[in-house]
Amino acid sequence: MSTVFHHVAIIVSDLSKAEQVYGDILGLEQDIRPDLNFDGLFYSLGHGQQLHIMLLDNPDAKSIKPAHGGRYHHFALSVSHLDTIKSKLEQNDIAYTQSKSGRAAIFFYDFDGNAIELVQVST
Repeated sequence: MSTVFHHVAIIVSDLSKAEQVYGDILGLEQDIRPDLNFDGLFYSLGHGQQLHIMLLDNPDAKSIKPAHGGRYHHFALSVSHLDTIKSKLEQNDIAYTQSKSGRAAIFFYDFDGNAIELVQVST
């Protein structure tokens, strides 16, 4: 039996703001989403992997998050041009912090406080 990552699911309060971050800034491609009993979006991450955006009440909305997203639960995406995304984040007034590991990586929070790590990889 082999185990392969399939998807990660996050909760948001505004689908248009989620589209701004995950579609416009990160450039993820929307995927087909089945009819569920709540609104949301699916984004393809390649190789059958997905990001599921769920428009639901967030039970953790009031949790206190550290300034550096690397010290909070997060997911990481590989990117080929980190500087391009940094510029897009800055244009949208989204703060980010550099990885404490020294890698070419940053952390930021989306509009709902979901922590994302972006790691630059060679193409």
